[in-house]
Amino acid sequence: MDLFEKCRTFTRADETKASGYYPYFHAIEESEGPVVKIEGRRIIMAGSNNYLGLTADPRVKEAAIKAVQKYGSGCSGSRYLTGTLDLHVELEARLAKFFGKEDCLLYSTGYQTAQGIIPTLVQRGEYVVSDKDNHACIVAGNLMANGANALVDGSAQTIVRYKHNDMKHLESVISKLPLEAPKLIVSDGVFSTSGEIVDLPRMVKVAKKYNARILIDDAHAVGVIGKGGRGTASHYGLENETDMTMGTFSKTFASLGGFVVADRVVINYLKHHAPALIFSASPTPASVASALAALDILETEPWRIDKLMRNARKMREELRAIGFRVGEHDSAVVPVIIGDTEKVLVMWRHLFDAGVFVNAFIRPGVPPGMEMLRTSYMATHEDEHLDKILDVFATVGKRLGIIN
Repeated sequence: MDLFEKCRTFTRADETKASGYYPYFHAIEESEGPVVKIEGRRIIMAGSNNYLGLTADPRVKEAAIKAVQKYGSGCSGSRYLTGTLDLHVELEARLAKFFGKEDCLLYSTGYQTAQGIIPTLVQRGEYVVSDKDNHACIVAGNLMANGANALVDGSAQTIVRYKHNDMKHLESVISKLPLEAPKLIVSDGVFSTSGEIVDLPRMVKVAKKYNARILIDDAHAVGVIGKGGRGTASHYGLENETDMTMGTFSKTFASLGGFVVADRVVINYLKHHAPALIFSASPTPASVASALAALDILETEPWRIDKLMRNARKMREELRAIGFRVGEHDSAVVPVIIGDTEKVLVMWRHLFDAGVFVNAFIRPGVPPGMEMLRTSYMATHEDEHLDKILDVFATVGKRLGIIN
């Protein structure tokens, strides 16, 4: 049996392309934020995570240009050796202050950040207690921790999962673990598919009762919820009870990279023990400068958060009024649940042809019956964009018999 046989027999993507309903890897040729050019056509973007609309902001672009002029295009080394710039140090200090934590550590991508935290902290005889719907980056970090610990004693089971956002089940699961064993509860703050916000208050109570620390992934929460966009812990007023918050620069911060904020002793340990940091080239000057500029704007222009949430709430209410089944959660992610893979792909194509881009989520990425078109919104969407999206959804939904 050839290793590549599975590649030759994988035909699903090509078959979907041939049908004309393939929704992935469409190249964006130009971007103004709420409007992009794809295949030579101007299309309203209703699927981006560019929540505050800062990727096209002149101040962010200028910061990136100046950083390249001063530092060059890359760092050519890891943070551990020759890859630390004063820009990295500045951004870490700024983010620590922003989130009200003692220290911060940058990673080269948001996906890599979980792999730079979880397997570094959770070792033999310790446990990761993880929401079943956590992002793939957390799943990867969990698997790395489990694999490393299994190598140590041959039988370790480091990962324990609980039902999605179900704190009663979390307590049931964690109560079966040794009370004295260190534990790390890990969850998305805002879940990327549904837009649901974690029940952090009840999680904190469970963590205190069962000797656990908490790590929240706020990739889809920073710049969206919480005081001044400070994320999930701030949303609930639980900054002191949330041990670690991680996030990404690829959404609100209009760049590329990741970070974690925590107590200084935790950050110091990660700096000197995390392979994902030590053996990766550090974030590029342009990426860090862009994130710094975006943070400046986030702090000085809070109206952007208000407008983002007004836009998302309008779309949630109007899509529901039209007749669609819509996620109820108060975040910038507004899923339109169709419940059938073929209908999702066909509707995606009709929306695209009518000038609206959304994200198609199908199995196995979502459970059966939850196949959806995930929409997400920006502070830079104007009413003309939103009204056009609503009009196209209504027209296509009726044409395909998805709504009456």
